[in-house]
Amino acid sequence: MISDRMAGLNSTEGLARVEALMVRLSGDGDAAGAMVRGHLATGGKRLRARLALAALDVLGVGRERGIGWAAACELLHNATLVHDDLQDGDRTRRGHPTVWAQHGEAQAVSVGDLLLMLPFLALEHAEARPGVRWLLARALAEHAAAVARGQVEELQLAGAKELGWEAYRRAVAGKTSALFELPVEGAALLAGRAEADARDLAEAFCHLGVLFQLQDDVLDLYGDKGRERPGSDLREGKISALVVEHLALYPGDADGLRELLAAPRDATPDHEVDAAITRFREGGALEAVLRRIEQEAEASLGCPGLRDEPGLRDLAGELVEVTLAPIGHLYSAGHAIHG
Repeated sequence: MISDRMAGLNSTEGLARVEALMVRLSGDGDAAGAMVRGHLATGGKRLRARLALAALDVLGVGRERGIGWAAACELLHNATLVHDDLQDGDRTRRGHPTVWAQHGEAQAVSVGDLLLMLPFLALEHAEARPGVRWLLARALAEHAAAVARGQVEELQLAGAKELGWEAYRRAVAGKTSALFELPVEGAALLAGRAEADARDLAEAFCHLGVLFQLQDDVLDLYGDKGRERPGSDLREGKISALVVEHLALYPGDADGLRELLAAPRDATPDHEVDAAITRFREGGALEAVLRRIEQEAEASLGCPGLRDEPGLRDLAGELVEVTLAPIGHLYSAGHAIHG
């Protein structure tokens, strides 16, 4: 249980300072800063910041030295959220209007762009030598580029003639995993680890990024993501893990499912979304995705880089628990799914 572990992700130590720094970096007195602060005020778990701070803890650095780094990771994540909401057509996030829904599409592009730049300013507040700060900046740029590449690949899935697990995972590893590797890689650099060693330690968290996206896909249909109604992914035409697994099981359903995904978001019939949700559960796609989740968790915890890092391994295990908590109702003894 999480409560039996070190404070880890559950700890709020340093988080208030991270929040304050993000707000300060947004700027004061201009419209762009107000829009950034409005987005940040919608809340969220601040999981990337928590991961950075917890990794600093277990690597013996202490959270105080990494406030700027944690803020950088969280700001980059929020930049992707603003752009994602615009690209996906989501009008609400966490029960609040998204930036584009409130201020327009053009402004959302600018707000997302601003949030992409702020992480580099946050590095000034990380206690690090100039050489290490440069490595942190390069890691930020590399992982931000990976996120953008992954987003392109994800959007291309909708038009692909054939859908498979490898193509889906490649997109997710870029778009989502990069933002789970980044906090740990930077924490290792701040701890004085060599660049190659820092990347090895972060590798385990690539699997956890995939796990997080799989959970997010499941949550969209079988949980509560704080959006208007279940099935946003189907309405926006997204190729989720459930779509991939269903078509692997029932390739004959491809035309009908693609027709559903291609329908305009506001014109997608609710009864067809509900039918797909039921079909994914009863046809085995949901169970297949839950198995994938277990495989990614096992791959993460078994990564060679964690063998000599029990603190980081415990942190990875805690992240698995935190990530899967919202869909815990789908699991019962062994691996069964509630009907």
